[in-house]
Amino acid sequence: MFKGLWGRRWRRVDGDPLRAALGTLERPVMEIVWGAQEVTVRDVQSQLQRPVAYTTVMTTLDRLFKKGFVARTRCGRAFVYRATGSRAQAEAAVASGVLTGLLSTGAAMPILSNLVDAVGSQDDGLDLLQALEAMVREKRRRIERDGEDA
Repeated sequence: MFKGLWGRRWRRVDGDPLRAALGTLERPVMEIVWGAQEVTVRDVQSQLQRPVAYTTVMTTLDRLFKKGFVARTRCGRAFVYRATGSRAQAEAAVASGVLTGLLSTGAAMPILSNLVDAVGSQDDGLDLLQALEAMVREKRRRIERDGEDA
């Protein structure tokens, strides 16, 4: 049932969790930004695998700035860009946003059930389930502790 619902867009073989949050040019641009302290539009343009117009790279970096993936400071007439966080932090923020959005629909139990099934079906499923269980115990302790302090 509903097998076609999650099309290729959500199940790419490359396993890039940022696929839904970043466009096809935004991903390689972010990889360049994550690999450097600071970059200009020209820096990014020169490092891309395929030729892309300067204005296209500039627009892409502006979109990434508006999405919060990069910060920028003016240096003369140009901007210098830097990542606002690591790739892992960006992946965590996207995952958190997706889960928060899904959980706010009132469908928490099906989501949690599917999460446990998906984690358990991985090659290292038992280890991941144990890690998930430990995270739940720790979160429960913090909630109970914070409730006592209130």
